[in-house]
Amino acid sequence: MNKYLKKILDISLEKEMKKNYLNYAMSVIIGRALPDVRDGLKPVHRRILYAMYKINNIYKKPFIKCARIVGEVMGKFHPHGDNSIYEALVRMTQNFSLRYTLIEGQGNFGSIDGDNAAAMRYTECRLKKISNEILKDIEKNTVDFISNYDGKEKEPIILPSKIPNLLINGSSGIAVGLATNIPPHNILEVINATIFLLKNKNCTIKELIKFIPAPDLPTGGIIYGLSGIKKAYKTGKGKMIIKGKVHFEKYNNNLNTAIIIDEIPFLVNKKTLIEKIIELVHKKKIEGINNIKDESNKLGIRIVIELKDNKSPKTILNILYKYTQLQETFGINFVALVKKKPKLLNLKQILEYFLLHRKEIIIRKTKFQIKKIKKKKHLLKGLAIAIDNINKFIKIITSLKNLKDIKKKLLKKVWFSKIIEKIKKNNKNNKNITLKLTNKQIEKILQIKLQNLTKIEKKKIFKQYKKIEKKIIIYNKILFDKNTLKEIIFKELTKIKENFILNKEKRLSIIETQTIELIKEDFIFLENIIITLSFLGNIKYQPISNYKLQKKGGKGKKIITNLKNDWIIQLLTTNTHDYLLCFTNKGKLYLLKIWEITQNNENNENKLINNFFKLKKNEKITAIFALSKENKTFPQNKYIFMATNLGKVKRTPLSNFINIRKNGIIAIELDKNDFLINIVLTNGNNDIMLFSSSGKSIKFKESDIKLTGRFTKGINGMNLKKNQTIIALLVIKNDNQNILTVTENGFGKKTSVKEYTKHKKGTKGIITMKINKKNGKIIGAIPVKEKDEIILITNKAITIRIKVSEIPIMKRFTQGIKLISLKENNKLCGIQKIFK
Repeated sequence: MNKYLKKILDISLEKEMKKNYLNYAMSVIIGRALPDVRDGLKPVHRRILYAMYKINNIYKKPFIKCARIVGEVMGKFHPHGDNSIYEALVRMTQNFSLRYTLIEGQGNFGSIDGDNAAAMRYTECRLKKISNEILKDIEKNTVDFISNYDGKEKEPIILPSKIPNLLINGSSGIAVGLATNIPPHNILEVINATIFLLKNKNCTIKELIKFIPAPDLPTGGIIYGLSGIKKAYKTGKGKMIIKGKVHFEKYNNNLNTAIIIDEIPFLVNKKTLIEKIIELVHKKKIEGINNIKDESNKLGIRIVIELKDNKSPKTILNILYKYTQLQETFGINFVALVKKKPKLLNLKQILEYFLLHRKEIIIRKTKFQIKKIKKKKHLLKGLAIAIDNINKFIKIITSLKNLKDIKKKLLKKVWFSKIIEKIKKNNKNNKNITLKLTNKQIEKILQIKLQNLTKIEKKKIFKQYKKIEKKIIIYNKILFDKNTLKEIIFKELTKIKENFILNKEKRLSIIETQTIELIKEDFIFLENIIITLSFLGNIKYQPISNYKLQKKGGKGKKIITNLKNDWIIQLLTTNTHDYLLCFTNKGKLYLLKIWEITQNNENNENKLINNFFKLKKNEKITAIFALSKENKTFPQNKYIFMATNLGKVKRTPLSNFINIRKNGIIAIELDKNDFLINIVLTNGNNDIMLFSSSGKSIKFKESDIKLTGRFTKGINGMNLKKNQTIIALLVIKNDNQNILTVTENGFGKKTSVKEYTKHKKGTKGIITMKINKKNGKIIGAIPVKEKDEIILITNKAITIRIKVSEIPIMKRFTQGIKLISLKENNKLCGIQKIFK
């Protein structure tokens, strides 16, 4: 056995590790990561403030190099690296980190872009005025002091803060198994709540929330919704949503719009935010941004996001809120040290602990003042005896040469004093005082020169003594009367409050109490598009801007290339915020949001419309119709008018379709081999026109068709011969329109509505266009005005966009003119007006 090994111990590894880890954890919790509930400071911040106060580096005094402060803190109180101390000091100077900065800096102390501060040898600092309220009275035995790390200095374990710093500046930190995240608050709101609690100790948290509705962040912004904040105030844990503050500006001669970001969420790096927006633009997650400029300066933040033509700034802003840090969620966690132990606190508890702290500070300060003033009173009493007995004092001092003998003789003697007697008469408590001198009194008297002692006035001594007596009474009242103690705290808080009111202190963060849940449409650009539906059910969209105007008679442009064994059966113009009513060959109706077609389809590939619904066997979508934004609420005064391929018509209130389920609802009962060719929205007072493939049309009043429910077939709208079908259903709102009719071989013409006389429903109708082999069957008709533009599409997906004004007005019995040049086996199949 080793001769140096005296004893072998059996130690449980599990217990030893647990013990050491807990010691380490508590060291981190108490010594580094968590603030104290009383002064709201972590040890490093407390040490920095105290070190600056100790060397008189306070406001109105000259600035001192930060390197000097860091050295003072590191050498005397904080045995850690100079970088960590300097970083903590820098943060206390940054107005984007603290709501009320505690240190005033001179030089470069970093930026909201994440730029580092200049080296400590270049920067200077001093305490701000508000820090004086945190350190005031520290020299009056208001707090306990402990030895520093090497035992050569003393440091305070807490500061006697007059302000509730934990709430007004907040705190954040991660300890071992614990974290705190306390947002800053407005000092006036916090003081008002503290005063209310002081006067109403049984008040509720709900009442305190009236004074402190939400945090107030140094970078401003918008606090969105209060439910999470109220939860945090009540339980200690919650969350709040912070949004950047923006406004819109016009640029480029008012042709374009720019989003201007004026404020960003708390703790967000401005440079990182801009880089994220640029990244999303490059990845095409955000479309419509033309340029981004950072025009921020010392006056504030200004990020300019220039938008492209016709791009909705609200939609892009919603996307920015969703995908960038322009909107952030701040997790609130009110954890702080209470009697050196971490504790989760609610709002009321934080304020209660602060008030308890202030009461303790005032009591300790008062005891210190009583002790000091009693000492002064004691010496003043000795001085009064000496003045009243000046000759006796001179005789004793001159008769004895030894100082010890002089003190001994002065101590034994019983004295008489007119000043003291006068005080006795004014104060009943002092009547039985024995007038003997003490060592301290004698030392004080002997320190004064005889010539100075004789000059001291008796009246002045009496007044001073009397003043001290009054002060002692006041101090005792503070110690033993709770109401007096409360009044002092009230005056302290009111004085601080008045200082900030004089400085016109206002909230920086705006509160939006009502939250609006954004729906998918809020992230989709409002864009006019063309939707095509093929025979096999392929649905595709294209922006209308992709279609350029051509002259009538042109060849058109192919928009779909992969149409093998398939052909276009319907063309529709709508926008990305509309709904799509989808009708099946079984007479059922399904509802589809148009943005569902466009989403996750970056390459704009064909999608099978049947895949959007749960269709039954042999059921397929045969017709699609757009329901505009204003009619999404299914108003009572609107009606759906339907027409089928075989001439049946039906009118049903739009409100009957309000609850369209995922598995669809019955819209109409159809005969075998019949299907819907069109539906239109009416107001109950319109005229209706039906057009047949044979070139005939009929016009009648909408009111001629009785209202029926969804589970009906409808009635005959137009008499058709064999092999004839209905190809168009129109709503005529007035007679100042023209009807544009087109044929399968690319011919078309305009005819005035006035040429179409009204007939009874169910009749054969009148000739609307001359039909022959050259122009072919009628495939469509729409009401138009001269300023309109139309798109024609063929079954092979060839389209042409032309102006209505280029098409001549003709009589009913004419064949029209060529609108598009078609190749063999290419037939027109659809016509639609352009939305601008």
